[in-house]
Amino acid sequence: MKYISLLGATGSIGRQTAEVVREHPDQFRIVALSAGKNIGLITEYIEEFNPELVSVQNKEDYEALQSQFAGRNIKFHWGEEGLVEAAVYDKAQVLVNAVIGSVGLYPTLQAISAKKDIAIANKETLVTAGHLVMSEAKKAGVKLLPVDSEHSAIFQALQGEQHKNIERLIITASGGSFRDRTREDLKNVTVEEALNHPNWSMGAKITIDSASMMNKGLEVIEAHWLFDLPYEKIDVLLHKESIIHSMVEFHDSSVMAQLGTPDMRVPIQYALTYPDRLPLSSSSRLNLAQLGRLHFSEMDFGRYPALKLAYEAGKMGGTMPTVLNAANEEAVAGFLSGMISFLDIEALIEDALSNHDAIIDPELSVIQEIDLETRKYIKTLLKQR
Repeated sequence: MKYISLLGATGSIGRQTAEVVREHPDQFRIVALSAGKNIGLITEYIEEFNPELVSVQNKEDYEALQSQFAGRNIKFHWGEEGLVEAAVYDKAQVLVNAVIGSVGLYPTLQAISAKKDIAIANKETLVTAGHLVMSEAKKAGVKLLPVDSEHSAIFQALQGEQHKNIERLIITASGGSFRDRTREDLKNVTVEEALNHPNWSMGAKITIDSASMMNKGLEVIEAHWLFDLPYEKIDVLLHKESIIHSMVEFHDSSVMAQLGTPDMRVPIQYALTYPDRLPLSSSSRLNLAQLGRLHFSEMDFGRYPALKLAYEAGKMGGTMPTVLNAANEEAVAGFLSGMISFLDIEALIEDALSNHDAIIDPELSVIQEIDLETRKYIKTLLKQR
């Protein structure tokens, strides 16, 4: 039995993690969980999984749940402090970090200090402070197990291989909701259109990131830290079907790819069972004969400037990826709320990056300060628009 602490339990990855636990009740138990404002689903989780610790975003929800489950032996917490309490819960052996955004950074660092292995779906943690996270994980001797399908694919392809033999990583991209549209077509797209992803069922923020290709940019930065490779050795390839989740090319020209139907439960479960595997009977089997063919095309930075911005920020390093991520989070929120157009997202991010002087090798306090300053800057621009 593996005991799990699940951050972001009611989000897309959190719900699919619950499905994996549900399919293997003899293998996994959720002993601690955190969530935002979906109290209905949190209540269902409490009834089903009987966690020992529950944290929510707001004090009012915390008080309501504490009253509702007064007779149960459950510790309730709320806010940022509660998020950390869930992350470091002593009984948990592994932390599944499925929260969205840079809010996942501090709990992750605290969980590493508490010697918890991390199944990481929160790419913003590594984008914002990859140098700190990887350094602390190495010192603590804990595993960082990728949950993103692309990074899980690379991780699986590298099993039994030597790092020195890697020629490059090839991260595949579906192209998102607007992959068949030109830049001109994007001027007046709606939120509803942007949220209509052709392959994956994901949360709103990550679906918008997929449409702008910023999600792939964040994944490139995440891959840089997870696999210790320069950006020049990390490529992105358009692959509409999302069947090949990523590839590794070696010096001898061999290419290892991991294939499967688009199902996030597969990489989630692999992160929880590594180096073993368990059946996942509810997942669809891949039938290549039925598919007939797969399609690939080169990435066009002119069509997807957000990806270009991510590469540039990653190569500059220091606090630049922090600015990239914070600006993107606030700009996407602005688009989702109807304040700006889809193309304004990229413009705001570029503005924030252009107005920032990178600080190399920043400490956590500096990262947090830059993150906050960037958010304030973007919010000011949003109000002006």
